Amino acid sequence: MRSALRIGISLTFAAVLAGAQQRRATVIVSTNEVTGPLDMGRMALGQGGLSEQPMWENRAAEIRALRPRLIRLFIQEYFDLLPARGKYNFAQLDRSVDLILKTGAKPLMNIDFKPRLLYPKIDQDVVEPNDWKEWEQLISALVKHYKDRGDGIRYWEISNEPDIGEDGGCPLRFRPDNYTVYYQRTAAAVREADPEARVGGPALANWRSPILPALLDFCARGQAPLDFVSWHAYTSNPTDFRRSIDSVKKLIAARPSLHPETMLNEWNIALMKPDPNNLVMQPAFILETVRNMLDGGLDYSCYYHIRDYHVEPGTFARFMSPHGVAFMAGWWNRRPQYDGLFDFQNEVRPAYFAFKLLSRVTGRRVKVEADSVSALAAIDPQYELENVLIWNFSDAPVRTSLQFLGLTGPTKMERVKLDARDPSPDEAARLKFQIASTLSPEDHQREIVLDPYGIELWFFQKR
Repeated sequence: MRSALRIGISLTFAAVLAGAQQRRATVIVSTNEVTGPLDMGRMALGQGGLSEQPMWENRAAEIRALRPRLIRLFIQEYFDLLPARGKYNFAQLDRSVDLILKTGAKPLMNIDFKPRLLYPKIDQDVVEPNDWKEWEQLISALVKHYKDRGDGIRYWEISNEPDIGEDGGCPLRFRPDNYTVYYQRTAAAVREADPEARVGGPALANWRSPILPALLDFCARGQAPLDFVSWHAYTSNPTDFRRSIDSVKKLIAARPSLHPETMLNEWNIALMKPDPNNLVMQPAFILETVRNMLDGGLDYSCYYHIRDYHVEPGTFARFMSPHGVAFMAGWWNRRPQYDGLFDFQNEVRPAYFAFKLLSRVTGRRVKVEADSVSALAAIDPQYELENVLIWNFSDAPVRTSLQFLGLTGPTKMERVKLDARDPSPDEAARLKFQIASTLSPEDHQREIVLDPYGIELWFFQKR
């Protein structure tokens, strides 16, 4: 009886598996049809809010390999920028800025600190400094410091998650009315030091916050410049990001005098729902989310973040309430984390290799049509290669037909498969080379099975 039961179960499983594998998809790559530029470096990274230490100092080479254009950096109170009135200290912050510059990226500077001299009371709802002139001089000195160094920093973001304050790991919680005042005076101080600087915000935890329309209305009346609008999202549904992009763009379009860039500069999976499958799903989630961002016309994104890092409660106790400190320490020191491209022990995660593959799909975008799976293609002029990235953001395998149109002769197709399940962090174990194929104009089709959350990169040198 048990044998019969086992056989029945096995047959049922085989039937389910066979049924799942019957799902089919087609990807058509028109290798000679260029549709425009594809600047994948704009889909970049962020780090910070946790420590004054350069948290990924020995990973600069790995991050440089991803070719990010921007890396978002929190300027938090632990950098101690104002140790005494009229005296500035930028040495500690310089280390984190210099680390970003080593990667070839530029810092996106997030202004999110409360000097004790200007905010003697620890209270997230106290958002205005006790001396606006001192605050404005500090901000101008900060911006001038990096302008004089010739670092090429363009973007200055005013506040971080002002709609939730300490619940977002930050010491400032605003209302729409007092955020616009803070924004106006801080933006003016930035521009005084660097008239070419780009200022923006509000880096909302929830784009639906009334702070955003209040800021848009304020700037539409000409009361402050607004070069970019920023917000955050954490969800495991990539289409949610596209919906937020469309919604923010609609709010901007209702104020036709404004033309800010759009930045979704913190994003990741739904972090409140730990799932052992996260690390396997995450690379395909990254690719699917980036595709939604590109299709939505987003200007920049910053994946949060580069490395998971434990916090020191005593550090945050200097500028956050006991409840805020408990939340920060409890979140980062006690809960499982899936944010980082590198984990707490500085080991590389599969998500890193998703960005590694994305960095290869940059240059001149090539027309690609896909159904049931997703794909991006581009000609990389630096490496003289055409790259086609294909992925399956689903929990079932998909039998996929790949067709390469426009080939002019025999073409050797090489391919790698991202293996998110291999326990080795070695790149050769994660990005596994597959058997190469030689295609021609007459024989331009191949069939593969994309695993659940499977990812492959096909590349060749176009004649």
